[in-house]
Amino acid sequence: MKYKHIIWDWNGTLLDDRWLCVEGINESLKKRSLPIITEEIYKKVFSFPVEDYYERLGFDFKQEPFEVAGDEFVAYYAKFFHKTKLHNQVSSVIKDISAAGLSQSILSAGKQEYLNEWVKVHGLLDYFTIIRGIDNQYARGKVELGKSFMNELPYDKKEVVMIGDTVHDSDVATAMHIDCLLIDHGHMGTERLQNTGRRVFSRMGQILDYLI
Repeated sequence: MKYKHIIWDWNGTLLDDRWLCVEGINESLKKRSLPIITEEIYKKVFSFPVEDYYERLGFDFKQEPFEVAGDEFVAYYAKFFHKTKLHNQVSSVIKDISAAGLSQSILSAGKQEYLNEWVKVHGLLDYFTIIRGIDNQYARGKVELGKSFMNELPYDKKEVVMIGDTVHDSDVATAMHIDCLLIDHGHMGTERLQNTGRRVFSRMGQILDYLI
């Protein structure tokens, strides 16, 4: 096998939460009499830093700071998080990768204090050697976190691959000098992911076949 360690993104990659993110942002858009969006629109406009994504939707941060809308979204997400589920095949793929002898971790733009509980709720806590999130609730700082993350792994960079669902995950992997695979069932559409030049998958089972 080419790799010895898999770094997973969480939101959108393992967790099917796009629908909740759309619901959450639409609540804030409606409060400001801005046009609401569909999941298809969301996949075309969502990006990092998230402030840019909010501005593309019409939020005016000259009228109010980003943190006002950002906090609204976080509160909505937290209120309904219990309704989210893992994507199809996630549990079986994670278990099969572990059984094959590859170690796994999570590197997320989710806040650290929430991340462990999120993973625990979905029954995957025991499958990851490291679970690392950021120190704020606005999805800032994943690149810097990724760079320091590599110092915690006892592997050569060639033996590590990141798996995510956004262009940002590709950028983080580039900053970490590791390979990256992308899956299109999350927060960005297929074409945007393909434009990174990365290998793009549509199902978790395809990733398993590629890795093992």
